[in-house]
Amino acid sequence: MNRTESDRLFAEALKYIPGGVNSPVRAFRAVGGNPFFVNRASGSKVWDVDGNELIDYVLTWGPAILGHAHPKIIAAVKAAAELGTSFGIPNPLEVTMAKLICELVPSVQKVRMTSSGTEACMSAIRLARGFTRRDKIIKFDGCYHGHADSLLVRAGSGALTFGQPDSAGVPAAFTSHTIVMPYNDFEAVTAVFTANKDQIAGIIVEPVPGNAGLYLPKPGYLEFLREITAAHGALLIFDEVMTGFRLARGGAQERFHITPDLSCFGKVIGGGLPVGAFGGRAEIMDYLAPLGPVYQAGTLSGNPLAMAAGLANLQELCSRACESAENPRSHERGYDVYELLEARGAQLAAGMRDAAKSAGVPMQFNQCGSMFCGYFTDQPVHNVAEAMRSDREKFKKFFHGMLAAGVYLAPSQFEAGFLSTAHTAADIEKTVSAAAKVLRTL
Repeated sequence: MNRTESDRLFAEALKYIPGGVNSPVRAFRAVGGNPFFVNRASGSKVWDVDGNELIDYVLTWGPAILGHAHPKIIAAVKAAAELGTSFGIPNPLEVTMAKLICELVPSVQKVRMTSSGTEACMSAIRLARGFTRRDKIIKFDGCYHGHADSLLVRAGSGALTFGQPDSAGVPAAFTSHTIVMPYNDFEAVTAVFTANKDQIAGIIVEPVPGNAGLYLPKPGYLEFLREITAAHGALLIFDEVMTGFRLARGGAQERFHITPDLSCFGKVIGGGLPVGAFGGRAEIMDYLAPLGPVYQAGTLSGNPLAMAAGLANLQELCSRACESAENPRSHERGYDVYELLEARGAQLAAGMRDAAKSAGVPMQFNQCGSMFCGYFTDQPVHNVAEAMRSDREKFKKFFHGMLAAGVYLAPSQFEAGFLSTAHTAADIEKTVSAAAKVLRTL
């Protein structure tokens, strides 16, 4: 596969951008080689600057649930841009977006927009602390909630150990009130609440973690988190930046029938433009300025372009009928968006598991709706420690083999993959066929 122009651009980018990229995972450091540069995307495909066509399972890291360059989103952004790209003054689209989110997610009575998922999670943590008048927050090893200082922390040596910063430039004092637990561990969370009576402001969790690959909550785990936070007067915060409106119209909380106190959103609600949001019970949200003492602000929050793109995305998802890529008139028969995504996810998972088995390669292929990840291990993966058992050298070879076959997966073992309504059965068949060939070479 020719990548002459991508290599030239990367060499130039290295002169002006740290590492040549504006987000670390794009640098391909985890898999080796140089990243490629894209200048066009449509449906399930992207085309790089050298003209190579790829089936895309990264989908701008999740937002493109309807595929790239969906015509309704493009039209909405064009119409909004003609009226002005930003105002810094309330605009009607903000109200429409807030109302729609509250309608789709019953746990959210009020919501505030931000410009990123990082801002949403950071603000939700501040709000939880302000509302409860407590300082300590529980998070889980392997769950990523953005790069805010207090959340860039990993687990220490024991279940009750306070975390140390994951990044240079973050003082230890900033993370001293963040306690990190292994995901899917019931006893560890119970022990923390016992040892920190009346000190825990809340738990923040990805209900389906997608930043260490993808693994699912064990039966009863999310229910347990709901019960223990309620029993101790702490808040349960669902980080649904990735899962929100992707695993169901109401997100993971609808799929698993859990009602958190606060929820964070992003990705899908921006239709590919920078966006975030956090919301929850009205009594909690009303602690935000200008009504309450918890300050949060953002110049571009509720930006009309992001609101227009996000509304077009959500409204298409809300229509309960969509066009499948194979049949442009399938919406006339009421083909449900999420039924289609579930079917595509199941098809991919079954095909990949069969391909790995036939090749004699140990693989755990975790899948939840339109999210997935394959780990090169013969043991189940329920948390980040188990994810780390995956053979990363095998993953590197698999990644580059798939890329050479025209299939783009996330360039890291520890990232989730995504499907869209634009992915066809033929796309998945091609992907599985390519995987079967690559796996036999590992």
